[in-house]
Amino acid sequence: MYAFDIARPTTLDEAKAAIAAGGQALSGGQTLIPTLKARLAMPETLVSLHGIADLKGVSTDSAGRICVKGATVHRAVAEAVADSFPALSYLASRIGDPAVRNRGTIGGSVANNDPSACYPAAVLACGATVCTDRREIAADDYFQGMFTTALEEDEIVTEVKFPVPQAAAYEKFIQPASRFPLVAVFVARFADGVRVAITGASESGVFRWSAAEEALSANFTPDALDGLSVDADGMIGDLHGSKDYRAHLCGVMAKRAVARAV
Repeated sequence: MYAFDIARPTTLDEAKAAIAAGGQALSGGQTLIPTLKARLAMPETLVSLHGIADLKGVSTDSAGRICVKGATVHRAVAEAVADSFPALSYLASRIGDPAVRNRGTIGGSVANNDPSACYPAAVLACGATVCTDRREIAADDYFQGMFTTALEEDEIVTEVKFPVPQAAAYEKFIQPASRFPLVAVFVARFADGVRVAITGASESGVFRWSAAEEALSANFTPDALDGLSVDADGMIGDLHGSKDYRAHLCGVMAKRAVARAV
């Protein structure tokens, strides 16, 4: 690890000033710290968001949305929404291991946009809104490819607002060593239709499966997905699974998610 300084602001304004002065934001550190250990990054100053009380907590707004502050750890999310949004609670409760769930944050996950991260599937499937220190970004506009988002270099994710579906479920095929999903699917049914988001599968990161959405909007049962498939072209292929295997798992996990939601 290269030498660096660390700033521990207690307010968002202090954090913004430290980042504007050249610091790099540190939320849960579940991606950044291993990157530093491998000497793949060399920031002069890390700006920890951990001590900012205003960036932690879960609430419900006047529109009925579940609002999760950016520095809220996965364990806290799982506990807070267990009754109000079971599908999101289930997702958060199965991220990594206990150590990861007690340090990793929703803001860090969404900002990093790892192609195999869990939260992006929930954000995209629910049509959530990603709030930053300066604006609000719709999920469909936020995710822009592997490790790529609409965030500007010094922008901080302060909150994610989730509309609560009528029915929803998350199904994750776990890669045992990393606990990341080899493929995972979040299905969310709303009054105006169904949204399906898939993570872990594509070289472009999280994506919506439009053919499945159309079929499930007409008939919200696993059988509605019979005969549908995801194109293997553009899927991730590695030692854990081929492109064809991941494409096949998209259909399998989508059916399981619908069955759980029903």
